[in-house]
Order: sequence, then structure tokens, then C-alpha cells
Amino acid sequence: MVQSMGPAEALQVIEREVIACRKCARLTAWRELVARTKRRAYRECDYWGRPVPSFGDPEAHLLVIGLAPAAHGGNRTGRVFTGDRSGDFLFRALYETGFASQPESVSREDGLRLHDAYVTAAVRCAPPANKPLPEEFRNCRPYLEREIDALPHLKAVVALGRVAFEAYLGILQDRGAIRRRSEFRFAHGAAHVTAPGQPLLLASYHPSQQNTQTGKLTAEMLRDVFLAARRHIRKESWTTST
Repeated sequence: MVQSMGPAEALQVIEREVIACRKCARLTAWRELVARTKRRAYRECDYWGRPVPSFGDPEAHLLVIGLAPAAHGGNRTGRVFTGDRSGDFLFRALYETGFASQPESVSREDGLRLHDAYVTAAVRCAPPANKPLPEEFRNCRPYLEREIDALPHLKAVVALGRVAFEAYLGILQDRGAIRRRSEFRFAHGAAHVTAPGQPLLLASYHPSQQNTQTGKLTAEMLRDVFLAARRHIRKESWTTST
């Protein structure tokens, strides 16, 4: 049914299903506990406390895959990578490379728009200690697969972190597009042509505070990954239009 819809409508269907999802008892209990107890800095905020939907342009050529919402970021604001330091780092890079309308994301009503990009995650609920369990990844994976299928113009995928990188490769492997995930090495800035007809896969360190505050990932390093994605998209678009 989703395949017969346009991209925007198909993604809206997936979004509604994500928001209503209660497949994982541990994640459901945790996200709701965090939303009730809150962090002191946000005690006046109304927490979202539900699975966090993806966000972006239905006609996107770029897909960005993260790990999971932050307990006091996406789980508070209700939008992926919104309201935390990781999101600040990510959206500034997207803004500086022409994929976002503004360099920060603080709420669902802040006016941010993505241009030619769609941002999602391997898991849609904030997990305890930021570590989803294997079965939680499995429960959430169909949403990511359906989003990939609903985005007809994808030419590049940026995986933020090894977990997102492996999640995407796992989908390709199970679909028979690649033989083994081990054939593709995770390293920041690595670019992989996985299979004919598949988007270019670009790897990046995750913009977590652990990585950005230690200098493992700098603003320039992340910006360079999205510049590489931009160059590839333009090249592919020019090739297919001539």
C-alpha cells in the first residue's frame, strides 16, 4: 500500500505508526519515565515521551542515519536530533553545506527546514545509557527499511557512527544487495559504492559530546562528509539528466 503512495504521504503513514509504537517494553518504560521525571534544566518543558519520528524533505537525495533519540533531546522535543548538543553539531554542518535552512534546532516549531535531506535513526526511542538491545534494533528496523523504500531519489546515505553504518549494511545484506558487511570498513570519511543502483554510503563519527568535546570529531570533519555527499549528489544528478 505504501509503495503506491507518493513519498510525502508514505512517510506520513510511517511517522504515525512510529509515534504509536509500543513494541519494546523496556524502551517504552524508559522514555516515559524520563518524560515524567525530567531533567532539572527542563522541568518546565512538556516532554514528548514517545517514539521520535524522522524529519526532512520527502524528495531528498540524502539520507542521514543516527543511532537513537537522546533522553533529554529528541525524547523531550519530539524531533530527531533536536534540543541537544549532537543536534547542534549536526544541523550546523547541514546548514553550512546547504541541506538545512538554519544552523540550530531547538524545537519542532523553530522553523527549521531540510533541503534535499532526510534525517532518521536506527532506533526511535531513547534507550537507557544510550544503548539499545539487539531485539530493539530488530523491532525498529522495518521503519527504516520502509523509509528507504519511500524515498525514491536517494543518491547518498550518511551513517553517523558505526552502529548506524552496520544497521544500513544489514538491510542491504538481507536484501541480497551485498554479500558481507565485513567488506565495507567503517572509518570517518570513508565512502563506499555498495552495489549497482544503491546510494553512495558515507561514514562519519557520531556527533556525540564524547566525540566532539574530545576532538575526535571536529566541525570541519563533519562538514567535509556532507560536502562529499553534496558533490556526489550533484554529479549523479548531472549524469542522469544528460
